[in-house]
Parts: sequence; C-alpha cells; structure tokens
Amino acid sequence: MAKGLKQWIEEDVGEVRGKPLTWLSHHYFFRDPPRPLYSEPSVFFSPADGVVLYAKTVAPDEAIVDIKGQNYSLREALRDDSFEERCLVVGIFMTFFDVHVNRIPYAGRLSYRALEPIDTYNHPMLDVEKSLLDDLRVPANGSHYLRHNQRVVNKIESFALEHPYYVLQVADYDVDCITPFRLRQHEPFAQGERFSMIRFGSQVDLIVPLSEHHEYVAVQEPGVHVTAGLDPLVRITETRPADPEARR
Repeated sequence: MAKGLKQWIEEDVGEVRGKPLTWLSHHYFFRDPPRPLYSEPSVFFSPADGVVLYAKTVAPDEAIVDIKGQNYSLREALRDDSFEERCLVVGIFMTFFDVHVNRIPYAGRLSYRALEPIDTYNHPMLDVEKSLLDDLRVPANGSHYLRHNQRVVNKIESFALEHPYYVLQVADYDVDCITPFRLRQHEPFAQGERFSMIRFGSQVDLIVPLSEHHEYVAVQEPGVHVTAGLDPLVRITETRPADPEARR
C-alpha cells in the first residue's frame, strides 16, 4: 500500500536502518519477496519500490527536472534526439532499503537498449537518498546523475493501448549491473511480472506517451512511497473507442 514518506520509514525502514552496511548488502538488499500478480487494465502499476520524485506531463524537449540551470528532457533521458512524443513521466527513487526487483507496469512485449554512462563512471545518488531518509523531503536538486549515468531503456509494446510506453532504469554510483531476467528481445510479459533488477540505490521512471484513445492521470503525489506491482501509478480512462481495424 502506498504510504507517506514518514510512515514508510517508521513502519518499514526503522527495524533495519541501524544494521551494519555489510549485513544490509549481504542479507537484506537482494531479497525478492513473493507478490501476487494483478491484471487491471485501467491502471499502470508501479515498476519499482521507492519514493515518487515527480509526476508530470512534458513535451519531448521540456524539462522533467532542472539540473544546474539546464533542462533534463525526455530526449536526454531516452538518449534519442528524434523522440517526438508528449508524455506523462513518473520518477521513482529506490533507496538502499527498497526491494530492487522491477516489475512490468502494464502487459506487453518488452525490448530494451542498454546505454553506458556519458562520463567514465556513474555519478552518486547519495544526496537524494539522504534528503529522503533524513530530511523527509523530495530534494529540489542533486539529480545530476540523471544526465550522466548508465541506463536501460525498456520499451513495452502494448496491444491494448495501441502504442508503446517506456520504463527507464538509471543506475547509481559503483553500480555496473542492470540485470534483465530474460535476455531475448520482444518478450511478452504479464502485468506485475518481474523483468529486471538494479543493484543498490537507483531510479526508475515510467514514461507514457499521451494518446487520443486514452487519458492518463498520475494518482500518486511526490513524496509517497510505492510498491512495485501493487500500487497504481497512473489511471487509464478510455476517451473514445479504438479503431478495430488498427488492431488487425
């Protein structure tokens, strides 16, 4: 169940927050708790456990966030200068205390592109994690890692929605492994199914291009902690019937 940041820390993090780093990294971090699979065509479920950093609709060259006075846009996030879609973007920060197994928000066929860091190394996400855990607030800055770090762009083709959407995985400092569970491209995945894992702290963005057939509305506010495969991130409302011929 989605929780406020303070409630999540008190109820879920408090018992393990004082544990040694070696215990956390060897015994706690790699957990993969069993979860039910839900099929709900009216929502995108969260692809990751973590704290919502932003939820906004942007043009392809418009700022998702401002990084040191410069726009960080969809084209930069996806590293695709030809990207032309206006999208709803929901960013989720996975702290060290979160489960790092990622799940499919909406059923479809998945293909992916792995992209290396722009610099010779990944930039750290520690400032964001400290702000969330210590100050109980979503930071206004510290997101420089979004521009530079290693990432995997997962494109999911949805038959039901008649267009693709994206799950962007961004790795943290000292993380050199975003691990897909299936290496083949264009693989079918059910809603809520496990598809990948990122080691230690990291970020996952759900990117949904707008559609003339559906309205997409974010249902979680920044600062809320969500659970992958269980908490809805985006509500889907059909605005007009889709063309049956387009599905043939």
